[in-house]
Amino acid sequence: MKWSLTELRKNHRNDPLQFEETLDLKADLMDRYGEEVLDLSPVKVQGMVSVVNGDVAVDARVKADLTVPSSRSLTPVDLPVDFRMTEYYVSDAAATQRFEKTDVVMVVPDDLIDFDKAVGDNIILQIPMHILSDAEQQGAAMPEGQDWQVVREADLDKVEAENQSVDPRLAKLKDFFPDQDDK
Repeated sequence: MKWSLTELRKNHRNDPLQFEETLDLKADLMDRYGEEVLDLSPVKVQGMVSVVNGDVAVDARVKADLTVPSSRSLTPVDLPVDFRMTEYYVSDAAATQRFEKTDVVMVVPDDLIDFDKAVGDNIILQIPMHILSDAEQQGAAMPEGQDWQVVREADLDKVEAENQSVDPRLAKLKDFFPDQDDK
């Protein structure tokens, strides 16, 4: 969905524009955020565009099913998203001073609001930093490979103590600085 800022100000000064659309943002998000987004269902967006004192306000509810990699093992995890977003669009940077610091205000220099991109960016913001698959939440074994393993922070001291042995090839280096403690 793309809207002209001028047209919205002209045609919807007194009556808000209601919309309900299904957007296909999968290709765009996978191009821009290929490592964070493995799959995305069609995005259902319902909302209203209103003009307040010459500024355009968009309030929308967004629903979609997102597939992202687990933060532990990179296995695909289904993540349903259902959120509200409110953004304000202004034509010049000076107009941003009228808003609170917590408001999302976008300057539109070319008179065209690309709402698809705004929805996609807000979907990305919904991805948690730490996400686990169902098996990982139930206590599945941590990933490991040849000469490496993932450990819980609580087990870190124990693992470090087990790995304190000195490589025999480097053992003689200890004698170069006899006045320093073993650390």
